Parts: sequence; structure tokens; C-alpha cells
Amino acid sequence: MTAIAIPRKRVLADYVPAVAGIPASVGARVRDLALVAAGAGFIGLLAQWSVPLPGTPVPLTLGTFAVLLTGASLGGVRALLSVGTYLVAGGLGVNWFAGHREGWGGATFGYIIGYVVAATLVGWLAQRGGDRTVAKTVVTMVLGNLVIYAVGVAWLMNVTGLDLSAGLKAGMTPFLIGDAVKIAAAAGVLPAAWALVKRVEKR
Repeated sequence: MTAIAIPRKRVLADYVPAVAGIPASVGARVRDLALVAAGAGFIGLLAQWSVPLPGTPVPLTLGTFAVLLTGASLGGVRALLSVGTYLVAGGLGVNWFAGHREGWGGATFGYIIGYVVAATLVGWLAQRGGDRTVAKTVVTMVLGNLVIYAVGVAWLMNVTGLDLSAGLKAGMTPFLIGDAVKIAAAAGVLPAAWALVKRVEKR
């Protein structure tokens, strides 16, 4: 007798059941498409909360928090597709970038490119247990934030002509405290979600 292989659940989204009533493979794909769309919508929704800051064209936004949570929850490939959908839809006219800015380009677009890379990295790490404990989640989120800073600040410097010191002052320093709070929130939410899932599984 051949044992039936049960897919290993590596990220929280893996616990969302496939659509019933159709072939299993199709149901799983429909579920994944829905998760990708939901992730993009979640990022777009939280990005609407943005606060302009003096001395920088980059607003303070919850979009970063949404990107990191989406990455950890969906896993690498789905996160890539989800944030990629957010980027492409915004470029095509969906008014959901932070600050209600439409289209591609501008001084802050590098952060959105960074979102794609960061979400994919965070998702990849989450698939390897990077969101199961507080300590691991902090490391995962810090790495994701560093990617966003690296791409965002580099783009900002290129567009505005700022040197490295001025670029960091405008594109990273004002956000360190806020991002630390977001990381702390993620480090509380994600391991707690995993603990809840495991308790439900044991019932």
C-alpha cells in the first residue's frame, strides 16, 4: 500500500483550506490566487495610513508592516506574487501607494521595489521557521527591513542626487523607531498565531 503524502504546512497560509467541490489541484490554485489578491489588498489598505514627515519625501506608513506580515504569512512565492501584484496594479493606476501617489517612478518608488524583494526574503525565511519564535521573527523582520532600506535609499539617492549621509538621514533615520515598533508587533503576532494553530491542531 502506498501512503498518501500530506503536504507539510510551512507558513500560516498553508492552513487555509483549498476550495472544495473541484479537483484538489485546481482548488489549491484558486486558494493561492485568492491569498495573493488578499495580500495585495491588505498592503494597499494599510498603505493608506501614511503621515508626511518634514525634511523627507518619504512618508511614515503602515505599508511596510503589511508587507512583512504578508511575506511571513504567505511564504516566498505567494509573497512575491502578492507584492508584485500590488506594485503592478499601482503602476497601472490603482491609487493605493502610500501618500495616494499613483504610478511608478518618483523618489519613493525604490521602497516599493524593496517591498517585493523583502517580502520574498521574509517568506523564504518563514518557510524555514523564521517566524515561529519571537527571536527568530525579530531577525527575519530586521533583515526584511534592511532590504527595504537598502533599495529605497539607493533609489532615493539616485533620483534626488543626495549623497549617502543625506540619503540615510532622509530615507532611513526618521523611520527607525517606527520600524522597531512594527518589528516588535510582528514578533508578538506571528509566534502567537503559530501557537494558536498548534493548539487547534492538537484538538
